[in-house]
Amino acid sequence: MKIGILTSGGDCPGLNAVIRAIVRKSDQLGFETIGIIDGWKGIFDENYIQLDLNSVAGIINKGGTILGTSRFSPFEKKNGMDKLLNKISRKKFDAIIAIGGEGSMHIAQMAYEAGINIVGVPKTIDNDISGTDYTFGFDTAVGIATEAIDRLHTTAESHHRIMILEVMGRHAGWIALYSGLAGGADVVVIPEVTTKISQVIKVIKSRYNRGKRFSIIVIAEGAKFDEKSMKLKKENKKLDDFGRERLGGICTFLADEIERRTGFECRATILGHVQRGGMPSAFDRVLGTRLGIYAVEMAYEKKFGRMAALQGNEIVDIPITEAIGKLKTVDKDLYEVAQVFFK
Repeated sequence: MKIGILTSGGDCPGLNAVIRAIVRKSDQLGFETIGIIDGWKGIFDENYIQLDLNSVAGIINKGGTILGTSRFSPFEKKNGMDKLLNKISRKKFDAIIAIGGEGSMHIAQMAYEAGINIVGVPKTIDNDISGTDYTFGFDTAVGIATEAIDRLHTTAESHHRIMILEVMGRHAGWIALYSGLAGGADVVVIPEVTTKISQVIKVIKSRYNRGKRFSIIVIAEGAKFDEKSMKLKKENKKLDDFGRERLGGICTFLADEIERRTGFECRATILGHVQRGGMPSAFDRVLGTRLGIYAVEMAYEKKFGRMAALQGNEIVDIPITEAIGKLKTVDKDLYEVAQVFFK
């Protein structure tokens, strides 16, 4: 069996652990593994690399992806589906293991519907793919964000400031909520809940009245406020390669509003791509390894059009359609648990 491996969409910690596991398991079964460079674009460019045990030695602790990645979608190109089928046929792939996030899984599903033998592996720091309890990369991102909160906490207390940390999370606030809880944030603002700035200010003033002259606010980049003054003009929006709005900077708007309404000094920090870089946590290395091994077993058993997933402590497989049917957003009950501390 010849297996092609690609990583698509944004990079995240743990990708190399998955690649390593796929190659190791394939070697055990006598399969050939071909790395596809820069995601789906690599198939169009016929840019491949032969993978063996030496290729993946010592990469489990490295961030990013040794295969490179892109947000290229073959189905958005003229005659893209025909070209994709032709290129895969020429290379004689028996299966493609596509490692990616929610957008990449949509492409994987379209490829499967076009007749390509696809196995999916979920990857995103946002943890927003349905059908899996966790995606690898999330744990590392939460750890990085929590450390940032810890560091901001000391300077906020020293200077009696309001510190606002912006973390990633377009539609789902998992990173904001988990890091906010772990870091002892005083307010967490997530995309799932439309927030009133007046309520944020109420918490800040309540703390001030108790003698706490500083506050820590964690906000997801996709957060929404009900005030019209916080809405950015559409003509100023930039789009990524998937046609989605490029986010970042909502924390500066919140900081300006708080300062204007209260007079308290606010400082905003955008954590940005730091969350996606560097060494993966032990949890993400183990999860990536388990998902990679299981993906090869899925290919061997011809479980195509399906995605490996973590449910409880078991690795299982689900239809890709289930994974992309809806985003996995923060559970209301969990957010209410966090609100116990927003006083």
